[in-house]
Amino acid sequence: MTTTIQAIRSLKVGRYIVVDDAPCRIVEYITSKPGKHGEAKARIVAVGIFDGVKRSLVHPVKHKVHVPQVDNRKGQVLAHMGAEVQFMDLETSEFAGGLSSISFGRIEICRHSYNYISDLLPCMLFS
Repeated sequence: MTTTIQAIRSLKVGRYIVVDDAPCRIVEYITSKPGKHGEAKARIVAVGIFDGVKRSLVHPVKHKVHVPQVDNRKGQVLAHMGAEVQFMDLETSEFAGGLSSISFGRIEICRHSYNYISDLLPCMLFS
């Protein structure tokens, strides 16, 4: 997984962050005012891309964190055969076959969407 390092201050809701070695999407970002002898703190609530688990962390806003390089793409599901999914990248027309739907982490996308996937495809996330 390719990551960059950014200060927590630069993050926003909807962006991505690595929490507990898992890539997550930020769903809540709250900062507190600095105290008399302290500095401002940020509380981040993020949901895992692969497992959907809610994770939170609290750090000073100057703290540096890892941010994954996410490549959002659209794909068309060509075949869904039990535990395997075959799809085509709509931008480059590349074919990806034999991927396990369990590796998607969002099995409901594979089971209920047979035309176009406009949400994240975790198997295509990282360049």
